[in-house]
Amino acid sequence: MDPDISLVAGLIGDKTRSKMLMALMGGKALTATELACESDISAQTASTHLSKLTEGGLLVVRKQGRHKYFQLRDHEVAEILEKLLNIGSAQTQRSIDTGPSNPDLRKARICYDHLAGSLGVALYDSLMAEGAIIEEFQSAELTDKGKEFFSNLGVDIEGLRNSRRPLCKSCLDWSERRNHLAGILGQWILEDAFRKKWARKRLDSRVIDFSNSGLKKFLHTYRVSFKI
Repeated sequence: MDPDISLVAGLIGDKTRSKMLMALMGGKALTATELACESDISAQTASTHLSKLTEGGLLVVRKQGRHKYFQLRDHEVAEILEKLLNIGSAQTQRSIDTGPSNPDLRKARICYDHLAGSLGVALYDSLMAEGAIIEEFQSAELTDKGKEFFSNLGVDIEGLRNSRRPLCKSCLDWSERRNHLAGILGQWILEDAFRKKWARKRLDSRVIDFSNSGLKKFLHTYRVSFKI
């Protein structure tokens, strides 16, 4: 029997469930109570919706002690949601402005596990200009020059290749409508910025805050041209 896309579409299409899914786009695991507050519904109603999303394969549950935490199943679900954001924004925007009105969200935000926003797009442009990545058929490929560049930064390229995820992937940015870097390498770049304390994720938001010195180091490391 052919897959029935209406089942998944129905799960995502519900307004309450879509709020829950968007709350999880930051990659952070949340409890049913937190998701109920995010969606402005009762805990009992939230439980019903979360059961449907879990049974439908869009969410996974992690148990820790007495608590249950919900997360998006994987990066593929996050990519679907990001694409729907682009489509929905194009349908509803009356002007040429795209994406969130919050300037901090437009500048730098987390897209499940990688950097998005104008800074993410600038990073992608820089890697393209330096010849570290190339675009082929709307996807990103790491070049030999890119392998050398990231290896010098401490990336285990061959180790990352063992992942089931693509090493590099272009992801259409919701606000910029141009590509930023996804895939496991995109994840590594963001996690490295967190490890080095150049940036941190803002609590209860998808915003990524770079310190002044951290942003300068990030731009220097990846040779990014970006107006501070």
